Amino acid sequence: MNRNELRKADINLMVVFETLMLERNVTKVAKKLFLGQPTISSALNRLRTMFNDPLFIRVGHRMEPTARAEEIFRHLSPALDSLSVALSLTHDFDPSSSTMTFRIGMSDDVEYGLLPPFLHALRQEAPKVVFVVQNVDHWRISDLLASGDITVGITQSRGLPANAKRKLLRHIYPSVLRADASDTPLTLDEYCSRPHVLVSHIANVSGFADEWLAQIGRSRQVVLSVPQYSSLPALLAGTDLIASLPDYTAEAMAASGQLYKEAFPFKTPTLELSMVWLSHVDSDPAERWLRSRLETFMGERNLLSLPQ
Repeated sequence: MNRNELRKADINLMVVFETLMLERNVTKVAKKLFLGQPTISSALNRLRTMFNDPLFIRVGHRMEPTARAEEIFRHLSPALDSLSVALSLTHDFDPSSSTMTFRIGMSDDVEYGLLPPFLHALRQEAPKVVFVVQNVDHWRISDLLASGDITVGITQSRGLPANAKRKLLRHIYPSVLRADASDTPLTLDEYCSRPHVLVSHIANVSGFADEWLAQIGRSRQVVLSVPQYSSLPALLAGTDLIASLPDYTAEAMAASGQLYKEAFPFKTPTLELSMVWLSHVDSDPAERWLRSRLETFMGERNLLSLPQ
C-alpha cells in the first residue's frame, strides 16, 4: 500500500464525496455540510479529476453514482469511520464548558414522556451544549444514523445496520389514558366498547393493541387516528375517548391532574425501548457522555435514584 497517495488526498473532499453518496443531491449536501452549492460543485469537479471518473451522473433531480464511485465508497466510508475514532481520542470532553451540538433521534412518545427530565438535568450540567432532536421511528432510524443526521436514536428499533450498537433502556408497559376519573379501572368489555384514539405515524387505524386483542378474540373501536402523542391531552379532555400508549408518556400526561393513567385490562407483551448508535462513535468522549446521560435519565434501572 502506497501511503504517499494519502498526500494527494483532502479529507474535506472525502467528506463531500461520502455525503453525495448518501444524499444524491447537491442542494441537500450543501445544506447538510453548511456550505454553498458552488463549493459543493467545485469539490465534485476536484473529486472527478482526482479519481479520473465522472463519479455521479445527473438523473432528474438525483445524482446517481457510477460503478467506480460505488467501489470507492465501499472502501472510503469505513476509513472515514476509523479516522473519526482516531481523532476523537485526541480530546477530552468537558460538559460544563462545551458548546457542541448533539443530534438525537427520538420517537415522539419518548420526546413527550422522557425528554423533559433529561433536559432539565443537563441544563445544569452542560449549559452551553445544544441538543437538536429529530423525530424518528423504527422505519427511519437506520437511514438517519447512516446519513449522520443523528448520532444516537431512542425508539423501538428493529433491523439495524451491522455496524449498529444497541442498549436496552427500559421495558415499555402499555397503559390506558382517559379523561373521566373512576374508582375502578376499565374492564376488558369497557375497553373494547369505548371509542379509541390511535396514534399512528403512518395514518393507520389499527395498531399493537388491535393485534393483541385479536389474539384473544376481541376487538375495539378506533374512531380517530392522529400522527403524534402530543395532541392527546386536548383530544381526550371532556370526552369518553380513551387512548393506549407507553407508560412513561401516559404518566407525563396524567401529571397535570386532568387525565388518568391505568394499566391495560388484559395481559400484553412487554415492548422494549432501546438506545442505538453506530460503532464509529462508540469511543468518542462526547458521544459516550451523551449516551451515559440518556441512560441515566431515560433508563428504568435508574428510576428509583432520580429526584421526584
